[in-house]
Amino acid sequence: MSKDLFFLMRTQEFETANFLPTKKELVKHSTQFAHDLMASGDHNPVELLAQAKRMQESINAIYEVLKDKIPHENFKEFGVTGQFRNGGETLNYSDCPVWQDLQQQLTIREAILKAVYKSKCEIYDQEGILIPKVSANNRKDSLVLTF
Repeated sequence: MSKDLFFLMRTQEFETANFLPTKKELVKHSTQFAHDLMASGDHNPVELLAQAKRMQESINAIYEVLKDKIPHENFKEFGVTGQFRNGGETLNYSDCPVWQDLQQQLTIREAILKAVYKSKCEIYDQEGILIPKVSANNRKDSLVLTF
């Protein structure tokens, strides 16, 4: 199936005025290609997803090797612009004892708020103040593929 999917993708034509399609053209045609595959009803969507994930991992590996082999200079070639950026600095706040104390207090408060959220009873702190029940935000569902 992998060979068939690759062949179908390879034969997919891109209508573009340029030798290399733009990002917008690639996304448009790739999206249409996926819709056409599903509309045909000839393919198992889970199998196609599995093969697409394999190809994605392969392309990512190739990209990482090639990215590390080019000079660290800005460029604009083959329809892409590359800009190298310095990583910058991240302050190490944990060097500060006041910051460490505040972090510890936050960790303790988060644990209390989690307990209150799960509790059906009202809970008061050591000073007799009602600890409020905080709201919860739902995270986006995700799909994890492993092979």
